[in-house]
Amino acid sequence: MKQNVLSKAVMMFILLHLAAFNVLAQDDSTTAVADKPKKDKRPVKETFESSYLLNNQTIKIPTKNTLEFIIQHRFGKLNSEDFDLLGLYAPSNIRIGLNYTLTNNLQLGIGTTKNNKLQDINLKYSLLKQTRSGSIPLSITYYGNATVDVRKDVYPKFTNRLSYFHQIMFARKFSNKFSLQVAPSYSHFNMVDSLVKHGNLGLSVCGRMKVADAMAVLFEYDHNFTKQDEAVLTVKPNLSLGLEASTGSHVFQIFVGTYESIINQHNFLYNSNDFTKGDVVIGFNITRLWNY
Repeated sequence: MKQNVLSKAVMMFILLHLAAFNVLAQDDSTTAVADKPKKDKRPVKETFESSYLLNNQTIKIPTKNTLEFIIQHRFGKLNSEDFDLLGLYAPSNIRIGLNYTLTNNLQLGIGTTKNNKLQDINLKYSLLKQTRSGSIPLSITYYGNATVDVRKDVYPKFTNRLSYFHQIMFARKFSNKFSLQVAPSYSHFNMVDSLVKHGNLGLSVCGRMKVADAMAVLFEYDHNFTKQDEAVLTVKPNLSLGLEASTGSHVFQIFVGTYESIINQHNFLYNSNDFTKGDVVIGFNITRLWNY
């Protein structure tokens, strides 16, 4: 009788300890799950400081209800035979534009450019955004514009005046200091010389290296891959290098490069400046943001 009571007591003791161990194990498991850090799916901040990088757009779209004012200026060539004071006295080109962000992913804009009296409307839409956890490794944004040349007596029909530009931008912020963007593009002109291709494929590579809290070094390279008849049109690639200063709502960029036209499709098709021969111009961009 005493043995039965003792056996039951031992069994009860073992069962109680097993139950307590199981509860503790479950608590530890729950604590481990709770303590496990969640993936940060928020988009990375400031892949680029501005929605413009020298002669290119970037994947950046300001926050919803932001109005952006942009001035883009290109002086004359530095290697001019006349005394142009580093191109400051030479004929220059300028574009003034306004962009408005309808949603955090969609921006619409308009602009006017001095050379050829070009008037443009444009659209930028964010397709994908790089996350802080790295679950999405790239940001992808589409940019497109439609441009009309309003010079009198140049084209017989209105449709002949139109040109278009489409670009898909792939960008990644590799660190707090360095970001890189690669962007294939397609340019189309409704009317060009009979020996010039209407459609042109291009590629842009640009990057930003932050060197101080409010300053960065910028670079870009643009290349048109559609071969033209060199007897009619000589197309040269673009190489630009510059500095960027930011104050939050203002961004100022100053640089040297070969592009003068400002409008993307005109740069890709009609650039004849050769940076190996010193055909470079000084340019600057100024942007100002207002959030409503």
